[in-house]
Amino acid sequence: MLSEIAYYPILGKPLILYLGIITLSSFIATALIGLMIFRGVKIPFKLHPTFAIMSLILGITHGTLAISVYLQ
Repeated sequence: MLSEIAYYPILGKPLILYLGIITLSSFIATALIGLMIFRGVKIPFKLHPTFAIMSLILGITHGTLAISVYLQ
């Protein structure tokens, strides 16, 4: 069932592709926020852990869907 969700087509491409792109973008944004805070840019610190948690949830979801394709 999860593999059907992973390969659900959106604009002709599988959902797992878009989820991977969003996950990578989220991890990059989290790293950039941390770097900007480290360099002294005035960004609320609460934003960094929020992005980190969101990135982890997206990563776990993406990984689970990817593994489900091979464990049918």
